[in-house]
Amino acid sequence: MKKVILITGSTDGIGLETAKALVSNGHHVLIHGRNPTKLADVSEILSGLAGAGVVESYCSDLSNLSDVEALADTIMDKHQKIDVLINNAGVYKTVKIDTEDGLDVRFVVNTIAPFLLTQRLVDLFDTSGRIINLSSAAQSHVDLDSLTRPNNDIEDSNIYAQSKLGLIMWSIYMAEQYKEKGPAIISLNPASLLGSKMVKEAYGIKGGDLNIGVDILCRAALSDEFANASGRYFDNDVGRFTSPHPDALNTSKNKALVAKIKSVLANK
Repeated sequence: MKKVILITGSTDGIGLETAKALVSNGHHVLIHGRNPTKLADVSEILSGLAGAGVVESYCSDLSNLSDVEALADTIMDKHQKIDVLINNAGVYKTVKIDTEDGLDVRFVVNTIAPFLLTQRLVDLFDTSGRIINLSSAAQSHVDLDSLTRPNNDIEDSNIYAQSKLGLIMWSIYMAEQYKEKGPAIISLNPASLLGSKMVKEAYGIKGGDLNIGVDILCRAALSDEFANASGRYFDNDVGRFTSPHPDALNTSKNKALVAKIKSVLANK
């Protein structure tokens, strides 16, 4: 059965390659990017693939929470049902750290924006739906106060690891809230140091084969092995479901993180 699949950050890297794989198999893919010219070019490429399914384009800057709201509104206007959301968009290094809302852009794009988008779109999913959140093997304790301010004096690797753990924490929390009445919410590490633009910018290396990450994303989105994986974390470095950072297994900490995100959104 062909699926309706939304992939954020799908104009380059693992997002683009995953979009190519899914479109080529006839799925209806909603691509997203923040550069309208690049988005149009990618849409043309995808639509020209052999066996291509429907391709739709959505332009939005996920560092701007109002843009995230507008993206959700536009998608809801056009769709009554979505089968899969892949929250792929992420940032490691950026020139301008503070957002228009006075937050840290790394936390916004990696943790808060996908939470907001998921929260806004969740009613479009039935119980067979899946929300796949791209995390990382880099995970560290989240300073909740850092969620509410720019952190110009904190290195990229530190905030990145916090933001990716934050993504896992709210994934587990939200999965528990929905249980059998909503979509599966799954977090995963697609594999460390794949050859994405982010890895090249962050570490100055070519990186590994992106197809490693593409394969696990397609499996997570479509295969039966992930059908009952809501609330679980898959680490593709070891090729199996495993435990994330201990903080993500602490119900109280997950609840506190979500409360902090909600307070940020309420005051933006």
